[in-house]
Amino acid sequence: MERTVAQKLDALTKLQEIDSQLDELKKVRGALPEEVGDLEDEIAGYQTRIDKFNEDLKGLEQDISESKQAIKDSEKLIKRYEEQQMNVRNNREYDAISKEIELQKLEIQIREKRIKESHRKIELKKEEIDATNAIASERQKDLDSKKKELDSILNESQEDERELEDGRNEAVKDIEERLYKSYQRIRTNARNGLAVVPVKRDACGGCFNIVPPQRQADIRDRKKLIVCEHCGRILADVEDEIVVEEPPKKKRKTTKKKSS
Repeated sequence: MERTVAQKLDALTKLQEIDSQLDELKKVRGALPEEVGDLEDEIAGYQTRIDKFNEDLKGLEQDISESKQAIKDSEKLIKRYEEQQMNVRNNREYDAISKEIELQKLEIQIREKRIKESHRKIELKKEEIDATNAIASERQKDLDSKKKELDSILNESQEDERELEDGRNEAVKDIEERLYKSYQRIRTNARNGLAVVPVKRDACGGCFNIVPPQRQADIRDRKKLIVCEHCGRILADVEDEIVVEEPPKKKRKTTKKKSS
């Protein structure tokens, strides 16, 4: 059944009221959800950094192990070359073997230097891991505190929010899809989340620009959907200002002085 403009406006107004209540509940949480998310991302980043440091440590330990094995291999070769020197037949063979021994000794020196450098790097990596763990631990305390605060707020408002969400789902059923999409678009672009507003004191309830009298008359008729020409919000109603009349002031009685 085709709904009248008045029915559409009523449905939109109801939806706006529910959304405004949901906005208020979310406002109570403030920036806590974003802060919790940021802290979780930050801590995950620290953990990734620590994992990388630990991988670096494994690589350095592997380098040390390989260098130690290379030193052992060189020492074995030196021993073998020295034994061969005892059985050389001429100076040329002796000099060739001596050169091989020198090369292996140089290899040992290089490997020993690499081992020292690796140990120094390991110490630095461990210091970085300790420092990062300390920062991550502090941020985890902050996260636990903010999570506790957020959970407390959520527990208090959870039932109200669930009821409002159920009511919202029902309200959306009374609004045609095209109109609902327009409502959502306006609401997303509106800084205060208001897509449907009344005219108050001759002005748009969203942007507070003046609404001409003839336009107000059209809004009262509720024959067509009218939007604010300044902000694009849907103008659903005109709220007449109630003037409270003050009771007339009592006149003071004046008494004439008698002449003496």
